[in-house]
Amino acid sequence: MVRIIDRSVNSVRIQTNPDTVQEDEPTAPDAPVRRRMGVVERERQILDGAIQFFSVHGFNGQLRDLAKSIGVTHALLYHYFPTKQALVDRVYLEVFEGRWRAEWDALLDNPEMPVEDKLTAFYWEYVTITLTQEFVRILVFSGLTDHTITDRFFAMLRVRLFPRLIRETRRFRGVVSRAKPSEREMELLMGLHGGFFYITMRRWIYAQDVYSESAHEGYDEQLVRDRVRAYLNASREQFSDATGAARKRPARR
Repeated sequence: MVRIIDRSVNSVRIQTNPDTVQEDEPTAPDAPVRRRMGVVERERQILDGAIQFFSVHGFNGQLRDLAKSIGVTHALLYHYFPTKQALVDRVYLEVFEGRWRAEWDALLDNPEMPVEDKLTAFYWEYVTITLTQEFVRILVFSGLTDHTITDRFFAMLRVRLFPRLIRETRRFRGVVSRAKPSEREMELLMGLHGGFFYITMRRWIYAQDVYSESAHEGYDEQLVRDRVRAYLNASREQFSDATGAARKRPARR
């Protein structure tokens, strides 16, 4: 029966309004009453509902249950997202890549700004804007299942974020080098980055308190600065020989 519905649904062009197409279909007595929506509005409704659904139930949840929770028919959901993977891909773009801000690249690339200040400014926004409840829980669920989202997200970080952080960390030490980061450098960096993620894990996974004066609004800037400063000082102490790289003039503080 599902295959018959899928063939029927997928034969309809996406540009049409599915609410109009299905207007004359018989409705079961207990079926939810759907408000007439345009294509863009309906797709937004489904996407928002999927983000919430996956953050609560993970990726093993059934799309039929998702449709019911949103208040649409199973066939209508498939009209917009013909496969579950198509819906997961859209959730990834919305929750993960979509929250990365282009101005963060410019911030981290600013040569005039002190390293401690720029890392503090970046992570303060990152944990507040990006690491929401849905983000954290979906990432954890993905890591426990097929890694589809976690692999894509960390691939993005390895291109857009980690090289910049390594460069700025070396700059703090007064070093200029394009050498591949050592394992020690990367593990120290992962301690910083993962530490911020663990703050949100405590809140959204373990339901524990976050020790920040403004935790209800985001995360206290001083908390972020303390972690950044501890990371930079540890890097300077552990890599006093500059990991074999040539030294340049002292970095601006």
